[in-house]
Amino acid sequence: MRRFLPDTFTILLVLTVLLASLLPISGEPAEWFGVATKIAIGLLFFLHGARLSRDVVVAGLLHWRLHLVILASTFALFPLLGLAIGFLPSTLLPPALYTGILFLCVLPSTVQSSIAFTSMAGGNVPAAICAASASNIFGMFLTPLLVGLLFTAGGHAGFSFEALEQILLQLLAPFILGQILQPWIGNFIRSRKTLLMPVDRGSILMVVYLAFSEAVTEGLWHTFSIRDLSVVIVLDILLLAIVLTVTMFGSRLLGFSREDEIAITFCGSKKSLASGVPMANVIFAGQSVGSIVLPLMLFHQIQLMACAVIAQKYAERDRRSKAEAALLSAAAE
Repeated sequence: MRRFLPDTFTILLVLTVLLASLLPISGEPAEWFGVATKIAIGLLFFLHGARLSRDVVVAGLLHWRLHLVILASTFALFPLLGLAIGFLPSTLLPPALYTGILFLCVLPSTVQSSIAFTSMAGGNVPAAICAASASNIFGMFLTPLLVGLLFTAGGHAGFSFEALEQILLQLLAPFILGQILQPWIGNFIRSRKTLLMPVDRGSILMVVYLAFSEAVTEGLWHTFSIRDLSVVIVLDILLLAIVLTVTMFGSRLLGFSREDEIAITFCGSKKSLASGVPMANVIFAGQSVGSIVLPLMLFHQIQLMACAVIAQKYAERDRRSKAEAALLSAAAE
């Protein structure tokens, strides 16, 4: 039963949204808070770059077939499904929430949770580390490009070079700096994961608070009904179910090992809240970012609950297989 309960970070996200709904920040304080948020996000991506070992990158890159499958799922299968959802009538799915779902579909994979679930299930952890990290690096280029190709960004159709420039400056530049300094500070940062967690999660909470403050000021909760949110939840569940099925059974058809199948399933089916919220803040500057990241926040919790169950099923199956193999070995002797 515990596995179905929300984690601490999800609870904090809900509390942050409630705080923004009751006490939204605006005016000059919001401007200063926005500056602090950008600094926190830069620090977050600097730490991501500093944590990633180059040995892991080199080892993981050798498994190129696995990475191609994961990237295809993340940046091709998801966007195609997002476009298919666009055929739903606007009376069923409001345009602002559809924008959020389509944006969710072009985001990179998660890093921490993809690796954690792959490890829990007994999968190929080095490949998962490399694939999830590569997804986030490529996502800094591919996400704004796909946004420009699939729908209007910032009120103008087509690719937004300004959005790409902002992402490169705010996200990629700190990441590269972290990678440059990684040989000297990497071990220090990896050994103090719990001390640095407030920066990791706190920066996301800051962006969420700022985004929802702006959305609440613009009348977010008067715009969408419980029915609208229920439709988004159902669509999020449907998206995840389809991609989990395709990645799981598709990897088997392609002849991947059980360990690789696990890495493909978890890395190819997840979407990053940590990358998505800052990107939305840049790409959709001047728009109602709160409504755009709402489908992503709901998807975040759904994917955690679903993948926790699947990871445990994989682990149980692995334990049974090892126990049966041990019994057969003992009987043969």
